Amino acid sequence: MRIALVNPITRRSQGYHTSGSYIPQLGLQVLARLVPDEHEVEIIDEVFGPEETDTSLTPDRYDLVGVTAYTSGAPRAYEIAAACRQRGIKTIMGGPHAWACPDEAAQHFDSVAIGECDEIWPEILRDAAAGNLKPVYQGTLSSLDATGFGEADQAIEPINGKYTISAIQTSRGCPVGCEFCSVTRFNGSAIRRRDIADIIEEWNRTSKKILFVVDDNFFGVGPSHAEWAKELLRAIAKHGKKRIWFGQTTINMGDDPEGLRLAYRAGCRSMLIGFETLNEETLKQYHKGINCKNLSRYRTLVRGFHKAGISVFGAFIIGSDGDTPRAVADTALAAVRMGIDIIQITNLTPLPGTKMFERLRTAGRLRAVKYPEDWERYTFSETVYDPEGMTARELDETVYELRHGAATRSWVWKRAFRTLVHTRSLTTAMFVLETNRGWKRMAKIQLRLDEARFGFSPQRSARLDRIFDSFRMHLRPRIPVEA
Repeated sequence: MRIALVNPITRRSQGYHTSGSYIPQLGLQVLARLVPDEHEVEIIDEVFGPEETDTSLTPDRYDLVGVTAYTSGAPRAYEIAAACRQRGIKTIMGGPHAWACPDEAAQHFDSVAIGECDEIWPEILRDAAAGNLKPVYQGTLSSLDATGFGEADQAIEPINGKYTISAIQTSRGCPVGCEFCSVTRFNGSAIRRRDIADIIEEWNRTSKKILFVVDDNFFGVGPSHAEWAKELLRAIAKHGKKRIWFGQTTINMGDDPEGLRLAYRAGCRSMLIGFETLNEETLKQYHKGINCKNLSRYRTLVRGFHKAGISVFGAFIIGSDGDTPRAVADTALAAVRMGIDIIQITNLTPLPGTKMFERLRTAGRLRAVKYPEDWERYTFSETVYDPEGMTARELDETVYELRHGAATRSWVWKRAFRTLVHTRSLTTAMFVLETNRGWKRMAKIQLRLDEARFGFSPQRSARLDRIFDSFRMHLRPRIPVEA
């Protein structure tokens, strides 16, 4: 049997995949590794464009097409399924959106796989080969430590492009349970770990110079989580190939000097941290308790990462019930003053399958409800609900104004130099430089879409000048005060 695994991308927004680095859709590489030798498998990733999907999915080339999709890519996934159905090719959909909206996905695909698919994938392939594909397959939260699940085929590349970064997963699950996030529901609240020896073996098979550790919460939230992470870091430093890598963690890692030193020694140069907001009441509404406990110490914890040589990639969300139009600029300025090296500010987006989606839908506050077409608007760059402290248009325009400033002002080199001063690590500063260059390229691409959408170009403003002027300030190392 010949199998195509496809990652569809929304065409409404360029999205994060246009920032210059091409990161694997790791779920497809994991499934590719589990395909038995008697079958052939190829990956098509639309981060490189939709042309290959449109031309290659023919019955003389493939017998089964498997599609994974985030919510914004769902309409494109349904287009692909329709084309395959017209050509007589069997299709199956999995991933976060199929899990959240299985009945909707079943209207377009021959079969739907709900939840994690490692364990059920061999059964799916046997049924497909026998011409007996079931309408629904229910996945389970598999054990990762003894089964080999979670391991990716690091050698496979898409037939329509080449990734520039490798990706690997060492654990699944997150105990935090943020209201806007589906990870705890999809992957469970317990952190499930892979065998360290298996991780190192896969680590050494990665082929790119930069590696993304995709775990949703690398360091975890308690002492046992931290000890496991440190054991893995020691193994990477001792037995792993040298790689510059970045991951995702919670702010509490900044309080563990030993863990941070081990991470740097193992090659870590940046950690993405969900700060989300500087508003305590909003953090409570988001159910982000670990941030509530550390809110007054944000600056100190950021400095903890810097002292170890690791940059901080800070993620913020704008649009909570407590936010006003000033929140975008105020958050950006506060992030700069905290010393955050890479700043990501996105629109609050209630994805299906999250508690937030259910709350806003029950309250009648969702705006983009013409499904499935409107799923394409759930890109984190457009407001798809009615905020309380401003209109959706006001929120979108303030984010547009900041994006315009990021695209048109000079700041990338200044930010990298500031990182060099704070971390005293040239490799960390270079990582920050390249990442911020990518964000600026993304902002420029998105800017053309914004100008067409809003019909105006923002004027230079004093509040944006303060943000970008602050990249020049405080270049000497300082002992941060409590926020």
